Amino acid sequence: MIRIKMAVLKHGYDASLQPASYSRRPEFLFMASKIAVQSSDTIILPEFTWDDALIRRYDLSGPRYTSYPTAVEFNQTYPIGDMVQAAARSKAIGRPLSLYTHIPFCAHLCYYCACNKVITKKRNNAQPYVQRLLKEAAMQAELFGADRPVKQLHLGGGTPTFLPRDVMRELMHGYGELFNLQTDGSQDYSIEIDPREVDQDTLSTLWELGFNRISLGVQDVNPQVQKAVNRVQSKEMTRGVLNEARRLGFGSINLDLIYGLPYQTPDSFAETLEEVIDMSPDRLSVFSYAHLPERFYPQTRLKGDTMPSPQQKLTILHNTINRLLDAGYEYIGMDHFAKPDDSLAVAQRAGRLHRNFQGYTTHSDCDLVSLGVSAIGQTDDAYFQNNHDLPSWEAAIDSGQLAITKGVNLTRDDRLRRWVIGQLICQFRLDRQQFTAEWNEDFDQYFADELSRLKPMMADQLIADNGRVLQVQPAGRLLIRAICQIFDVYRKEGATQRFSRII
Repeated sequence: MIRIKMAVLKHGYDASLQPASYSRRPEFLFMASKIAVQSSDTIILPEFTWDDALIRRYDLSGPRYTSYPTAVEFNQTYPIGDMVQAAARSKAIGRPLSLYTHIPFCAHLCYYCACNKVITKKRNNAQPYVQRLLKEAAMQAELFGADRPVKQLHLGGGTPTFLPRDVMRELMHGYGELFNLQTDGSQDYSIEIDPREVDQDTLSTLWELGFNRISLGVQDVNPQVQKAVNRVQSKEMTRGVLNEARRLGFGSINLDLIYGLPYQTPDSFAETLEEVIDMSPDRLSVFSYAHLPERFYPQTRLKGDTMPSPQQKLTILHNTINRLLDAGYEYIGMDHFAKPDDSLAVAQRAGRLHRNFQGYTTHSDCDLVSLGVSAIGQTDDAYFQNNHDLPSWEAAIDSGQLAITKGVNLTRDDRLRRWVIGQLICQFRLDRQQFTAEWNEDFDQYFADELSRLKPMMADQLIADNGRVLQVQPAGRLLIRAICQIFDVYRKEGATQRFSRII
């Protein structure tokens, strides 16, 4: 039987329960067969447990639920007029905004990458792209309202730091003129960074422009693995960028790792993990590599016989989760871990963690404005995506038109189910009373069929139901995508759309 770690919380988070203390105190160690205990003033939060038989039973394919409905349900000929109307409704409500910008350019090709990207050494491609971004931003600002506070901003890619410093300044200053960017320290402005694209002024420039969070791509520190995937960067380089970011004041620093790459073994990845733990990032994202060379041509350069077997991948994941818990990180869910005092962990304990196309976030109250090729935006009742093809996106912007090509308008049932799935995948619990207050519906009546189909999972102790709260159990946290699919009406009829495996 595997032991799991639990923290007892009374009336919210007890900051005295830091990892170094509670992980060694016997009252916080329970056997995996224990079920989470809950009363009006005490919550025991289960961390994680591993059950090989349950993993074999439930490790099928399924969505990651960065949206509901998922992107496969998007209308492939979504009318731009529908997005304009959704933005008008959003503007009338006036919620805060989150800005997402996709920068597609990369100077180097990582063979594992499945992102929408353009490989080029020509840095002069950056400025015309940014000029089009600002033209698109002007259209979006008019639609959504320029006075709404931008609480969150994220630059993803590609490689956002591909942009030269003067072009990055042009972009951020332009956004500042078009949108109500925040400068009082309350903002959550983040950027993805390739340490190979950082010079002595990069981080200080980003800090000066208002960024206060960064995510560093690492993947693996093993030289043989790095060479195989064409991403060679020394651990000293990564550590240097992280330390400089800390010195400047960046918070919630995240490192990305990938398991399942060529030449990785449980032992080699354990060594990588020790190096990363020694760097002590605030957050860690540990992704499973999905080998789909028929869809992503660069992956054809990776040979299947060099990759860990499915059982080795499970061993790597198992060992990784146990080691990170021992090191004091909390299992946020899916691929994400955070220190107990990080905003993601705090938000989860408070029941206000949210999930969108950028992953887990603390900003559930924001409508998402999407900028750049293939970027996806969101309002309370619609999703909409820009053209995936760069020349087509450029042509639309040059003609003064929005580049929206896909999207979906949400029904009330969609929004209701999105709320339910969000509670389960973010908070690992669902309160019936809260559901009724939010939707004026009786949970048991509305989801009678789903509750019936949930019974085998209850019998397997993936989820517990005390009549008031559905509580995801330690074994269920790892299989949360399977639990969420029960409430996904689009998966109910056994849709054959291909998704990645749950684990």
